[in-house]
Amino acid sequence: MKEMPIGTALLSYGMSGEVFHGPLLKAHAGFDIRAVFHRTTASVIRHNYRADHSLDDVLTDPAIELVIVNTPNDSHHRYALEALAAGKHVVVEKPFTVTVKEADELIELSRKTGKVLSVFQNRRWDADFLTVRSIIEKQVLGKIVEFESHYDRFRNTIDPTSWKDEPGPGTGLLYNLGSHMIDQVLTLFGMPPFLDARLGIQRPGGKVHDYYDLRLSYSDKLIILKSSYLVKEQGPRYVVHGTNGSFVKYGIDPQEEALKSGKIPGSGGWGSEPSSDWGRLNTINVNESIESIPGNYLAFYDNIFEAVRRGKPLAVKPEQSRDVIAIIEACFESNKSRCAIPML
Repeated sequence: MKEMPIGTALLSYGMSGEVFHGPLLKAHAGFDIRAVFHRTTASVIRHNYRADHSLDDVLTDPAIELVIVNTPNDSHHRYALEALAAGKHVVVEKPFTVTVKEADELIELSRKTGKVLSVFQNRRWDADFLTVRSIIEKQVLGKIVEFESHYDRFRNTIDPTSWKDEPGPGTGLLYNLGSHMIDQVLTLFGMPPFLDARLGIQRPGGKVHDYYDLRLSYSDKLIILKSSYLVKEQGPRYVVHGTNGSFVKYGIDPQEEALKSGKIPGSGGWGSEPSSDWGRLNTINVNESIESIPGNYLAFYDNIFEAVRRGKPLAVKPEQSRDVIAIIEACFESNKSRCAIPML
């Protein structure tokens, strides 16, 4: 017997809803978007979704099993708490929460209610990360001694209408792009024994951190994570050095731009990078271009469907995303004290 699609509600239809969650859920046969809780209705109605102005209407609707909390960062905890308490499964947009305390409360409630709780760490399924992860797991570089990742953009103006550019809980580049980069490193290497972080405001008129340089120290390797909104000339996305050689990767996963242009997730060629963006593997044995593994954001929702309908293990466990927030909190402490912070 064919399983029923999971009745789903989005709690916002801004950028993350319209560009990421909406198209991905619509392309996946296992989900049925039943409602969108949103202050304005124009974009919601344009996509033929039911617009609800009352959260109670969403949480009391028995047809809605899954709630996507993709609201501003400082509201993630409150909305996820209400949804779990109402007996709904929950996916939270990254960052999971603003504080570790909030994350722990959600994890505990998820355990008590027996409901699925996960975080949309979609960039685990970027083409570039899937490829660099494969290179590391195959051990062709030998023992990894240094891993450097950059996620840079060029946005030299401040958006006065965006909450992301205003001081407040959960704002700033570290909670935004940093949530992705830290999650990738923890997926590869686990929690670092020490970290040292420097945060800054580089854009004229900026009010929130728009630059960071993180150093995560392990007993046998150093991890460098950097991001800035003032990088016009892009350097490598990843640089990995090992005892047998190096892997260098330029370019960024194409899925976000494909989603923005209206392409259908999972269609022919989805997530594939042009050969000009393939990484270079240079070791004692080979020196060659490595074809990128196609990116696949739909894999996240494949796993959510399996977890909700069949009880399969989560790919993105809330405890993992809780560790991301622990790293972020430690980064602020390190930047303030100008010293390394122990994590283990």
